[in-house]
Amino acid sequence: MVHFIGAGSGAADLITVRGARLLGEADVVIWAGSLVNPALLQYAKAGCEIHNSAEMTLEEVLQVIEAAESAGKTTVRLHTGDPCLYGAVREQFDALRARGIDYDVCPGVSAFCGAAAALRAEYTLPGVSQTVVITRAEGRTPVPEREKLRALAAHRATMVLFLSASLARETQAELLAGGYPAETPAAVVYKATWPDERVLRCTVGMLAKTMAAEDIAKTALILVGDFLGEAYERSRLYDPGFTTGCREARP
Repeated sequence: MVHFIGAGSGAADLITVRGARLLGEADVVIWAGSLVNPALLQYAKAGCEIHNSAEMTLEEVLQVIEAAESAGKTTVRLHTGDPCLYGAVREQFDALRARGIDYDVCPGVSAFCGAAAALRAEYTLPGVSQTVVITRAEGRTPVPEREKLRALAAHRATMVLFLSASLARETQAELLAGGYPAETPAAVVYKATWPDERVLRCTVGMLAKTMAAEDIAKTALILVGDFLGEAYERSRLYDPGFTTGCREARP
């Protein structure tokens, strides 16, 4: 059996209770060593076989899993954040199914949640933005033509950019060309929820300059949108004049 576990956004205690339990039961752990906080390995039991997938290919990962399965061992595949976002897990799922190896997935706290917590922000504010676009800038790995930043920026929705810190100048140019005004609020959260977390606030027009001044070019999320501003409408959920399924409107 293989358990794919989201390690969380960084802090070792942000792994789920289930994730920590499964990690502690594993005989073999394959972890994303370039991204996952090594403090998470404290949950592994003594004598557990540990492999760093940052140094491995997919084929090498599968060899380790197949060997563990043949020996009747349980494997944990420990991914950063939640595996569903930029986790390269689909190819692993398909390979395991083709080999008849059973697996499951334990979700984790994504970095985009950790970044919002660091900013003490709400991505979806009434009257401001009800849509969150999670994407990345195009670098060595292409993105579909319809999903280029310039096209997505036209919506001026809340945007969270993964894997884009090394492309700050290009990202800024595409956001501006797509429709975000230069004065649109922006933020950069470096290593969200890690002990050395840093938060920078700026505007889209100052994004590249701000990141260069602070020497941030990796392990950071870029967040863009008016959700970072001051204006918004009060939610009707707790409005005394609004009827819900649990409460009648009050005069």
